[in-house]
Amino acid sequence: MIGYVTLGTNDLERSAAFYDVLLGGMGARRAYGTDRLVAWRFGEGGSPLLVLNMPFDHAAATAGNGSMVALRVDDAEAVDRLHALALELGASDEGAPGQRGGGFYGAYFRDPDGNKLNLHCYRTESPSP
Repeated sequence: MIGYVTLGTNDLERSAAFYDVLLGGMGARRAYGTDRLVAWRFGEGGSPLLVLNMPFDHAAATAGNGSMVALRVDDAEAVDRLHALALELGASDEGAPGQRGGGFYGAYFRDPDGNKLNLHCYRTESPSP
């Protein structure tokens, strides 16, 4: 089981504001923060965290090529709503919401630091035309 996922940032204040709104829309809340990182928790103590931090080595944070964090949500409407919210908050679109096959419905974006994220759910039946 994943304990936490860490994403790098070069502007902690800007990125924390982005994730406060986006992750708040998913029911997450800030678990803790320091002058170099902020962590959000999905659920109660012991549940996974998403941590945003300034790199330990004080070098610039860069987005990993081929790296992505996938966040599962309840339904397609949440995928659509949260993807639109991410774009309103300054994210760039990496793939509009839609059916991807095998019941997987997802959308992709890059946060203000260039980190790639996915919002998705699984559907057992096809949506009405």
